[in-house]
Amino acid sequence: MPEDRLQKYQSLIEDLKLDLGDPAFDRIFKQRTADLSKPDQFLLKMEMSRLSQPVARFIDLRGQVAGQVKPYEYEGKQHFMDDLAIEVFEREVAKHGGYTLAVYESVMSTDNNYKVMQKQAQAREEEVEKDAVNHNYTKLVRFASYESRSEERMNYSIKITVELAKNRPKVSATTSDISLSGAKIKLPTNQQVDPGQIISIRLVGLEQDFELGLKEGIQYEVVAVEPGTIEYNQVRLKRTFIEKNQGFDDFLNSFIHGNKRRYKINLDNTLDAVVCKGYEQYYLPRVCSLFVFISEKQKQLYPSMVLTNENNAYINYYFEDERKQSSLYSVFNQKRMQRLLTLCGAVKEAVCHVFTHSSQGKMYFYSAFDFELEEMQQLNDLFFAFGSQKDSWRTFKVQLMPSHHEDAFIPLSLPASAGKNVEKLNKRPTPRVQGFIQDVKYLMLLTDIGNPSITERFQRLSYEQSLVNQLKKFGHGKSATPPPLEVVALEYVNLRAHRRYLYKTNVVVHIDGQGTFNCITRDFSVMGLQIECGQEMPLNKGDSIHLDLVDLQKLTKQHNLTNLRYEVMMVNKTKTIINLKVQKIGQLDHSAMGFFKALIESNKDKLVACDEAPKVPGLSLALRNMVTKSVCQFPLYLHKETSHNAVGAIGQGLYPTSLHHLLHSFSDNDDNTLDAKAIFPERFVEEKLTEILKAKSRQDKPLKYLVFIKFNPNQTNQHEAVGAQVIAHDESIDSLYLYAKKALRNDLLFVYQLYVSKTGRPDMDYLANELRYVSHYAIHKAKDLEEALWSVTGVCDLIDVTDYVIRNMGFDAPLVTKMEEQKKRWLETNFKH
Repeated sequence: MPEDRLQKYQSLIEDLKLDLGDPAFDRIFKQRTADLSKPDQFLLKMEMSRLSQPVARFIDLRGQVAGQVKPYEYEGKQHFMDDLAIEVFEREVAKHGGYTLAVYESVMSTDNNYKVMQKQAQAREEEVEKDAVNHNYTKLVRFASYESRSEERMNYSIKITVELAKNRPKVSATTSDISLSGAKIKLPTNQQVDPGQIISIRLVGLEQDFELGLKEGIQYEVVAVEPGTIEYNQVRLKRTFIEKNQGFDDFLNSFIHGNKRRYKINLDNTLDAVVCKGYEQYYLPRVCSLFVFISEKQKQLYPSMVLTNENNAYINYYFEDERKQSSLYSVFNQKRMQRLLTLCGAVKEAVCHVFTHSSQGKMYFYSAFDFELEEMQQLNDLFFAFGSQKDSWRTFKVQLMPSHHEDAFIPLSLPASAGKNVEKLNKRPTPRVQGFIQDVKYLMLLTDIGNPSITERFQRLSYEQSLVNQLKKFGHGKSATPPPLEVVALEYVNLRAHRRYLYKTNVVVHIDGQGTFNCITRDFSVMGLQIECGQEMPLNKGDSIHLDLVDLQKLTKQHNLTNLRYEVMMVNKTKTIINLKVQKIGQLDHSAMGFFKALIESNKDKLVACDEAPKVPGLSLALRNMVTKSVCQFPLYLHKETSHNAVGAIGQGLYPTSLHHLLHSFSDNDDNTLDAKAIFPERFVEEKLTEILKAKSRQDKPLKYLVFIKFNPNQTNQHEAVGAQVIAHDESIDSLYLYAKKALRNDLLFVYQLYVSKTGRPDMDYLANELRYVSHYAIHKAKDLEEALWSVTGVCDLIDVTDYVIRNMGFDAPLVTKMEEQKKRWLETNFKH
């Protein structure tokens, strides 16, 4: 049918409509349709003739557009149009030389027309449904991939001529968007251009109405060529500014600023930034790896700062000795750091086993890297057998990569013209912050990957007691003046439902079977307390206790403040500071809640809130940005769907993991999506994780699993090539021995430690500036973005523990080595490192 054939050339028709009314239209038409068949040329010519016909149609937009409609007279006839429609009408009439069908259709197709908006929304929904039916693809979020723009881009289509080289005929084309320093143009596919090529452009569409003073055109450099349609490629350009024409620059700036409401600002860059930042702000507070920043002074490397969150702070506490001094400097000393840097790969990876030994009231650390134990085989079993008996036994994955203080500054992805605050908010780190970060050379991640099954294997090893002294070579001494370690808490949205207030008062703690203890409160809220005790308390997270608020009881007869039931939420390392939460019985009110609520209401002016101001303002953000620029793990996001959770997005940082590479090998050249379904057993996320997360709160510790993934690189279908099994952290790995052994013989085997954390609400303050900018021009897009972020229910992190796990499952060493060599060849053949 003719309509179907016309639909195929819709993009060409839109371009030809720009030239309707031009005296040279016939020549332009022949040039643009030269490659088409005669019947198709005829069909397009008839369509142009139809659009050129004068009409006398009455335009009545009352109730059809979002704008304010008013009477408008043209050639003695009264129409009813809003301001946008009038602008379009007058512009199109001037272009076409009268009121034609093309003018009418343009007026009836403005962006604020309800029918147009409905069709666009329906098309979006159909596309989403189509994707959901036909694909298992998951959105890929590239961390820190957004860029800052110093100016706005405007979606604006005008006629241009392009000179690809001197003494070559000029080529007719159109712009898609334009800014002061760049443009995107639609260039016919039969015109070849390459990145780096210098071209010249005449803005003939503007020159018809304005004196630009650019007879030689504007010089641009080709940045990239993106496939568009059969007829056109999208070519991204940047100006060379060789013209040095300030008058034209001022004109273009004012033209874009004055017409951005009319032609729409291109929001692609800002939308990408909001998506990236939105997922980043969920991930970093839930990471279970401790971020350790390694500085260099006088050619000596040492840990200078750690960035902590709720999930990783315990690792920092673990390395503190009896003096509350960190021992990171002695475990990760200069000699070891130099050795780590000799390892292969952009990210240096190793496994470090640690335990502590107490003597005469002092705590001493002992540690060994996997590569050290391989070189001292005679001490291998002794170290594992003795160390694993200790309660302090830990196994850490160590990942070391370059880090630069320049990465501490990530500007907003907004143009300077977006508002007065942009320049203020885009300030680089202060001199004080710069003083902390300027010597940073590396970022080290420490992840607790110890597995109970493997620890039990170590504990079954035998050793001779007389040889234990040989382990002294793995011990670390104490420095009288250890290098200072700055502990920086990651700043993000305060997810507490109730504000806390500083207040000291006596409290009596009753612990069943343990007795009574006198303590004091440090702070309180309606829902909880933090108390400090003068001795170590026999308490653990989850315990229930009873309190008497003896002094506060004297202030009230209305509330009973004795025998109050509380649940222990957190205990510090020395067990002297306890966080408590009210423990209600059924629907009964907790009498302390009513008392503290009334106390706060009556004394708001007197009470001091716990604002927890940062020690060094801006340092947390700087370190956060540096981490974001160097992500080397596999972030994964669970989204809430109708009745269950599903994998909604995958994060990828500067250093992709082997799992990223595996999924990319099946991505069909689409860099924006990955199919993550095969890396978990069927319905694991939708059913098992959904049910478990329902019963969890944001404050709970992350869930831990081991994921065994087998991959046959000879298969071309992902779901035939990839299979997975999952066991919980406390399950025996022996249950997957046969599965792993078969994979070692026939496939490539990957083992990942999976952490699953329930999320709280998104930190919208972190995104506020970009969202406000998007809302100004496209409020529906801003709402869609907010809804997508609010749908995130869980954050996962996958850490590669293949080497640690399979080397401690009892397999023959040659079998493991053969598989590792095959995996290495596959990665080197298919991906650049």
